[in-house]
Amino acid sequence: MAPQKSPDYSVKTVELILNMLEIFATDEDQPITPASLSAKLSITRNKAYRLIATLESKGFIERDESSGAYRIGLLSIALSQKILRHSTIIDHAHPIIEQLARKHDEAVYLTVLKGEEVIFIDMVDSRQPVRTASLIGNRFPLFTNAAGKLLKALETGDVEDLFKQRGRNAKKTDFSSLIAELSEIRIKGVAVDHGGLGEGVISVAVAIRDYAGKVIGALTLLGPSFRLLSDRLEHEVIPSLFESAESLSARFGYVHA
Repeated sequence: MAPQKSPDYSVKTVELILNMLEIFATDEDQPITPASLSAKLSITRNKAYRLIATLESKGFIERDESSGAYRIGLLSIALSQKILRHSTIIDHAHPIIEQLARKHDEAVYLTVLKGEEVIFIDMVDSRQPVRTASLIGNRFPLFTNAAGKLLKALETGDVEDLFKQRGRNAKKTDFSSLIAELSEIRIKGVAVDHGGLGEGVISVAVAIRDYAGKVIGALTLLGPSFRLLSDRLEHEVIPSLFESAESLSARFGYVHA
């Protein structure tokens, strides 16, 4: 007898609206129109118009009068801030993130794992004249940044198990080099990525753990490569990130063995 599938209780219109809001939140640099939403969501333009009209009437999105395109609205921004303020991990992490950002004068983020992506959920920016654009709310594939590599490397199980669902088309050279990198990250407890988040951008990440030792997120520092030189990373940034992550983990009951 074939196993029964779990019932699907989702409401399709609600799913569409949530997917729309995610597009508005993540595609800030692209003009969003009913036609582009229709294509992205595989729905008719008429349906896209109706959904847009609903969100606009509630203040979740706004229309740019000059271009006719739509963007995220003030109500969505206000709502996201309220949600973030009620997040326990952010409440505990933000003061430590701020201390790190001021100490090193580089952007510092709180990042969490969601499926096969990393989400940047909180941040304190640097005061440097040269800095990266804010990544708050953005999602990135796991192996494009230090946080994703770290969080995946520290999951329970052999690192080679991470690739069993990645298909047979992956290049063997990429596979073996990534396996080696993740194994080293697991041993050292820190990940450093060069260029995955943009040309000349370096990201560094260390883990945050809870009372059971489970990894619940990562402290991630970002900056340009001309400032984050190897000597500075090794002797200044990484020790500081470890110290801060240990302090934050202690707030969740973690005791280092």
